[in-house]
Amino acid sequence: MRKGILALPAAALLLAGCSKDKETLRIFTWADYIDPDLVERFEKENGCQVKIDIFDSNEIMLAKLQAGANGYDVIFPSSYMVSKLARDGMLENLRDRGILDDPMRLPNIRHIDPDYRKCALDPDMKFGVPYMVTYTGVAWRDDREPLVSTPPDESWSVFDRADLKGRVTLLDDMRETLGAALRFCGHSINTRDPAELAAARDVVIRWKKNIAKFENEQYKSGVAGGEFVLVHGYSGDIGQTQLDEEGGLAPDLNHVRFFLPKEGFSLSCDEMAVPVTAPNKELAYKFINFLHDPEVAAQNMEYTAYWCPNAGAKAILREKNPEMAANPMIFPDPEDLERGEVIDDLGDDLALYTRVWDEIKASENK
Repeated sequence: MRKGILALPAAALLLAGCSKDKETLRIFTWADYIDPDLVERFEKENGCQVKIDIFDSNEIMLAKLQAGANGYDVIFPSSYMVSKLARDGMLENLRDRGILDDPMRLPNIRHIDPDYRKCALDPDMKFGVPYMVTYTGVAWRDDREPLVSTPPDESWSVFDRADLKGRVTLLDDMRETLGAALRFCGHSINTRDPAELAAARDVVIRWKKNIAKFENEQYKSGVAGGEFVLVHGYSGDIGQTQLDEEGGLAPDLNHVRFFLPKEGFSLSCDEMAVPVTAPNKELAYKFINFLHDPEVAAQNMEYTAYWCPNAGAKAILREKNPEMAANPMIFPDPEDLERGEVIDDLGDDLALYTRVWDEIKASENK
C-alpha cells in the first residue's frame, strides 16, 4: 500500500547486526506507509536507528509472526488482525499495563478523533493505537477507452465488463476481494454463511476471467501510467498517484478517478501494536506517540494520502494543504461512509474464507 521507503527482507532484518551505540527500532508495516523524512527525524531526536520490513497482506504478516519473526517492536496490522493477534496472546495490553494512562509514554493519544472511536473495533485501544484509515474502492482512467465512451456505473459490476478484459486488477487480498463480491451480492463482508460465501466465490471466479492479475502493489503505478485502466484498490494508494512532489494534484494524473461502489465497500484502520516479544518496547511507545503528534501526523497524511484519525492533524492540514483536506478520497462525505463496513475478526470462521479463496486461486480462466 503506499510511496517508496527502503525495506529489508524479513530474515535479514531479524539477523542484521545493530550499531553498538544506537538502539534499533524494528518496524513491520505496509509498503510506502511512513514519510521517510519523519523516520529520519525520529532517529535524530532519539539517537536510534529504524529498520523497516514490509508485508502486503495481513495474512502474510500473521504467517511470518507465527513462523517466529519475533524481533519487531511495532507492527501495523489492520483492526481485525489486531483482534486475532490479541486473542492469541501476541500483543501487549496497553490498557491493562497502564501504558495509555502514563503521561510520559503516550500523551498524544488525546488527539485521537472521537468520530473514529465510534466505529473502531477496539475503541479503548487496549491492544492497538489507530494509525491510518482506509476505504477500498475502484480507481479508473477517464481518458482511456472504452471507459471514455462508457464510464463505470460506480458498481462492483464493472469487473464483469468483458470490454476491459486484461486491463483491470483485483486486490490479492482474501478479505478485501471476497468482501467486494459479498457486498455486490448484498451480503455482509463479515458473513459466516457458507452459502453466501459460495455465491461470492462464484462472482470472483467470474471476475477473474477479465482481470490481468490479482495485485497489491503494482496496480498503483499501473493505473497511473495507463497499463491498467481500472483497478480495485485502497483510497490512499490511489490518492498518492494523483499527487505531485509538493503534495498538490499533478495535472497529468487528474485523469485517475476513484469511486466507492454503491453496493458498499470495506472500511478498515491499520493500527500500531507492540508485540509481547518486542525487544525495545519503550522505544516503540515513543514512536507511536511521535506519529500522533498533530504536526507529525499532518505531514504523514500529506505523504501517505490516508486519513490519520488525529483531530489536531486534520485541523493543521486544513490550514497547510486545503486542497488535500478537501479531497473526498481522504475524507469521504459522511453519506458515502455510511455504505462502508468495517472488516471484523472472524475467529475460527476465518477458515471458511480461506477455503473459498483457495478455490478461487485454483480455478482456471475459461
